[in-house]
Amino acid sequence: MDVPRTGAKRRKLIRRLAAILILAVAIPLVTWGLSRLKPAAPSVEKGTLWTGEVQRGPMVRQVRGLGTLTPEEVLWIPAVHDGRVDRVRLRPGANVSPDTILVELSNPELELEAEDLRWQVRAAEANLRDLRVKLETAQLDLKATLARAESEYVQAKLKSDREEALAKEGLAPDLNVRLARATSEELAKRLAIDTKRLEISASSTEAQLAVQQVQIEKLRAALKLKQSQVAGLRIRAGASGVLQQMQVEVGQRVTPGAVIAKVAQPSKLKAEIRIPETQAKDVMIGQPVQVDTHNGVIAGRVSRIDPAAVSGNVTIDVRLEGALPAGARPDLSVDGVVELERLTDVMYVQRPVYGQANSLVGLFRLTPDGKEAHRVQVRIGRVSVQTVEIVEGLNVGDRVVLSDMSAWDGQDRLRLN
Repeated sequence: MDVPRTGAKRRKLIRRLAAILILAVAIPLVTWGLSRLKPAAPSVEKGTLWTGEVQRGPMVRQVRGLGTLTPEEVLWIPAVHDGRVDRVRLRPGANVSPDTILVELSNPELELEAEDLRWQVRAAEANLRDLRVKLETAQLDLKATLARAESEYVQAKLKSDREEALAKEGLAPDLNVRLARATSEELAKRLAIDTKRLEISASSTEAQLAVQQVQIEKLRAALKLKQSQVAGLRIRAGASGVLQQMQVEVGQRVTPGAVIAKVAQPSKLKAEIRIPETQAKDVMIGQPVQVDTHNGVIAGRVSRIDPAAVSGNVTIDVRLEGALPAGARPDLSVDGVVELERLTDVMYVQRPVYGQANSLVGLFRLTPDGKEAHRVQVRIGRVSVQTVEIVEGLNVGDRVVLSDMSAWDGQDRLRLN
């Protein structure tokens, strides 16, 4: 016969309550434990990373810029007069001297004006000769008149003296004496007038010849100027060097002041380097510069700093002190490195991809075993072309990732394979 079990339901209820209690306690504990676990770090191939080691010692601050070689002395040759290009004698690259003719222009109106002035000069010279002959003839006429007046005066004077002598002897009437004296005095006055007229005529002759001579000189000066303008239609180099640019073609019409060509001296070059405006504040005149022409490096010094920034860059001129390497020529692309200062004892590392002066950046520091990298905040001080000063956040001997890690901006820990 079956024996009834007493207390079974109560024990079953107790077990269920115990299980529920255990679950109620275990679930929060497990959740809390899982929340304390770190997420798995993403893996990165170590060979794809560029790393550097923090060091202490001397550091050279430099800034780099791109630029070109340009001539120190450039001569832009303009057209002096209006004209049409008849002939282009030389092309860029030719060696020229001051008298080398580059371009020949034509201007028929200018040439016609010069020819007209030449004939005006000849006509004026002929007029001067004609005037001189006329004035000399007039002078001779006046001299003849003066000679005749002088002769008549002498005769009248002799007659007057004779009449006075006869009158003293009582042989001539008094009237004859007075008439002879009056005639003599009249002729004396006429002789004086003719003498003065000859003197005035001589001065007048000189004045008239001088006026005509001035007119001739004026026409000659105008002719000389016009001839120089005609000669200016043959455009010359004006200096020794190399023809850099030729900006006209045959048949082209040019106006006064229009640029015809550019001549430079290739042996006297300077470098124009464009420095980013954020890095140009420490550049000063006289600082040493290394200019790389991609075929050699030339030493130089900063000679000029442009006062204005253009397109985010400040242009500096570098006076080259070393010998130019083979192939150096105007407009050649170059790289320039300006040495700002030498720091004696600083903590530094190679320059990361992202890192401006006096900024706080996040860098991944490698663990001693090199298997992981952890993000740390690093304060950067002064920067150079290849290195940056470490102010805080790293120690000497630390290795950090310098390559672009923007793909891992959301991660603070990386596993390196």
